[in-house]
Amino acid sequence: MREPQDGDTSQQKQAVPSYSWYALSVLVLIYVLNFVDRQILSILANDIKADLNLSDADLGFLYGTAFAVFYALFGIPLGRLADSWHRVRLMSIGLALWSMMTALSGFAKNGTQITFARIGVGVGEATASPSAYSLISDYFPPRLRATALSIYSSGLYIGGGLSLLIGGLIVENWNKSFPNGGPLGLAGWQAAFVAVGLPGLLLALWVLSLREPKRGAMEGIESRQDPAPFRGFTRELFTVIPPFTFVGAAQRGPVAFAINVLVAVLFGLAAIAMTWITQSEAGFVTVPPIADQWLFIAIGYYAVFCWASALRRRDAPTFRLIWGAPAFLVTVVGYSCVSFMAYATSYWAAPYAERVFGVPKSELGWLVGAPGAVAGFLGVVLGGWAADKLHERMLSGRVFVILFGLLSPIPAMLIAFTTASPPVFYIANFFAGMLAASALGAAAATTQTLVLPRMRATATATFFLGTTLLGLALGPYMAGYVSANNGDDLAAGVLSTLIIVPVGLVALLSAIKLVPKAIEDTLKNAREAGEPG
Repeated sequence: MREPQDGDTSQQKQAVPSYSWYALSVLVLIYVLNFVDRQILSILANDIKADLNLSDADLGFLYGTAFAVFYALFGIPLGRLADSWHRVRLMSIGLALWSMMTALSGFAKNGTQITFARIGVGVGEATASPSAYSLISDYFPPRLRATALSIYSSGLYIGGGLSLLIGGLIVENWNKSFPNGGPLGLAGWQAAFVAVGLPGLLLALWVLSLREPKRGAMEGIESRQDPAPFRGFTRELFTVIPPFTFVGAAQRGPVAFAINVLVAVLFGLAAIAMTWITQSEAGFVTVPPIADQWLFIAIGYYAVFCWASALRRRDAPTFRLIWGAPAFLVTVVGYSCVSFMAYATSYWAAPYAERVFGVPKSELGWLVGAPGAVAGFLGVVLGGWAADKLHERMLSGRVFVILFGLLSPIPAMLIAFTTASPPVFYIANFFAGMLAASALGAAAATTQTLVLPRMRATATATFFLGTTLLGLALGPYMAGYVSANNGDDLAAGVLSTLIIVPVGLVALLSAIKLVPKAIEDTLKNAREAGEPG
């Protein structure tokens, strides 16, 4: 029996303006550059490790935690701003910022400097997806939302693949032309950062030309414009960015302040304990990036607690549909487990092939990067299409696609990181990436369907909290840490991330049960409030 769907019959048959597809293509291009700038660290990892005297754990920290925590933290106030201000302008500003910080990464002389550059990239990129997800939800009707979000998400995989192609070519040609260092004393890996960062400054001007759609228009009802959009943004900064969080907590009363301080102390003690444990096991003296791994994680988790506490008091309906909704939370946790494995695999695949099989960087772009782009594109688009089709049959249909994305890559990962044959590695890595990518559009569309139009960018920021603080901040680091403690054995490191599978399985089986009723309740409440979701 076919279950009720989003919207009424007229919305299901609603035509999509051609401009929506044009705008989507621009958003995809932005996301491509987003992931070129983010993922290029993969092809440069071995060179950075040698020049800056870093370990695999350091490299996992730089790719994951240093970027992810600040991406997640600033995604909250910037997501709030995207819900109330001009989303196109916000994306343009963010694009200019992360492009500039990517270019500045090329001038790093030590681990601390490149860490700060990665933080800047994370802050800038935090503007992109909350704005884009909200824009896409207003460019496309509900029946095509997972498809549109999947097409947008394909930029992730295209950008990741291009980063290996572009980065490999730049490094090899630069080092060949300037064996003792080129202009400004830049090595090949530094020149690659500069080369991929600068074009974003020009693209930011093009982004400004996009038309801002009316919120909720695709559902037939437009949301009211916030008369003071930056007031909410500033308020969010005081609820999520330490040490301002103490001021925000004090404004909520002495009890809230005391609880906030206690939680901050507990996270601080946990960071000290984890730093001591991991360094004792690794058998080396404190190295700043390693110590920062758990400090950054503690800051991120503490900030999330602060934000959720403030949101509960300030905007109860939004808190109820996000943090107070088990269906929303288990969906986010379930997909975060997919990203935990997928981020580790995609980041370490190129350094692994370079070390184990001795593949030159320029060839890695064609053998790992280009197939990875195709695999991700196919996986995310086909997964989004399947998610929409299954959603037409049952309201839990999209969750089944997320579950598929969790379980199906496991055999391919096992084959890829145990084989002695390079061709088998390339093929297995291709399928691991494609199968994991199938879950993204389904997860994004599910979380968007569980909230009202005015809450979509905030819901997106929450969604990315999971994919960053659980997936990106921990998966690549765990792989690098295990590798560093096993004689730089990246195979052991990447395969260690499979430990997360049981957690994801429990979360997604719960989501299959909880999501249908949650969608129906959200639609009912939305119609009663005059704002169908």
